[in-house]
Amino acid sequence: MWPDPGAPRRDREEPRVVPLFHGRIYAQNATADLCDILLQDSAYLQEKDAEYENKRRRRKNKTPVEPLYTVDDARATLANVVGLRYREKREILPGIQVRYQDAGHILGSCSVEVWLSENGVQRKVVFSGDLGQYDTPILNDPAVIEQADHVIVESTYGNRRHRDRQATIDEIGEIIRDAAHHKGNLLIPAFSIGRTQELLYYLGKHYDEWDLDRWQVFLDSPMAIRASKVYWEYPHLYDEEATKLRERVNEMPHLKNLRLTPAPEESMAINRIKSGAIIISASGMMTGGRIMHHLKYNISQSGAHVMIVGYQAAGTTGRALVDGKPTIRIHGKDYAVRAGIHTVGGLSAHADVEDLSRWVGNFRSNPQAHVVHGEPESKEAFRERLEMDMRLRADVPVPGQVLEI
Repeated sequence: MWPDPGAPRRDREEPRVVPLFHGRIYAQNATADLCDILLQDSAYLQEKDAEYENKRRRRKNKTPVEPLYTVDDARATLANVVGLRYREKREILPGIQVRYQDAGHILGSCSVEVWLSENGVQRKVVFSGDLGQYDTPILNDPAVIEQADHVIVESTYGNRRHRDRQATIDEIGEIIRDAAHHKGNLLIPAFSIGRTQELLYYLGKHYDEWDLDRWQVFLDSPMAIRASKVYWEYPHLYDEEATKLRERVNEMPHLKNLRLTPAPEESMAINRIKSGAIIISASGMMTGGRIMHHLKYNISQSGAHVMIVGYQAAGTTGRALVDGKPTIRIHGKDYAVRAGIHTVGGLSAHADVEDLSRWVGNFRSNPQAHVVHGEPESKEAFRERLEMDMRLRADVPVPGQVLEI
């Protein structure tokens, strides 16, 4: 049952907070299942962060803070989510129809086709969403869309080409062998959805080649553990290679010595291991989460290694390591960086400039392109490529700009 917009609000002292938005929230079915994990997990972290901050504030007689949103808020929001299948066309409001197509980025990622009808006139707008790389493991390539009047396309890597995938796989193997030689632990900060599952896939596929039987492999992220199970429940969204691999094993993933550690005490026990542990843990940019505790115990050890497998935003601990900072700050204390730091650039889930161009090149209707979701240099470079090389009308929208459909 959908919340009634006219219903009276609950009293403030009740724990459940009614969200301001009362309408339906449409998502691909796999996305809906992942949101069930993500929203509640992030809300829990909001509550814990506020609790931790308020302990500090009480000591200094400062005003307490409230979490940005709570678990109750997340649950109320999830009640409004409607799951749709790929390629299912649905009228969501009078004159507005939508259809999701596979964007190949992470499980459930979508490009969105939107048909707008008014006074007997119909226009079609396509939103690329975050597009994935072609020929990556587990997921299918981005779906082909051929017709649109306007295309709103992302440009995260609109001016960059990713490293060759096989070279990236070879590099991961070398890092694992190097870490084994130095007899330390190998930490892999990874995003819980997408990157973690891809890493597990590679570790399972190259288990013998990389001599992984000498290691203890830990997936130390409750959210990543739950997300991996969601991945396992959507085999119809896999590519051919992943489908064949799934048919040969009984559980996800195919990694003989993998240990899942959802409980806090299991996570803490990992830090008693001085060598021979591969620890995959969140968060991917090292802005919080369990990876910070593993860094505290390993970052100053000369035999330890950290393998960075995703984009690291400015101001994050991950960026500090990528930039070669001699110390990093964890939970208010500085730690010397003596561990080996490796940046593996070819595992990005985002399409590079060639992938983006390939996706846009599928359109046969000569649409107008609007380049969004990238750094200014990336957006401008991709706009120029669309205009000069692909002969499309293209612009980079600015805040407040109105598009006449």
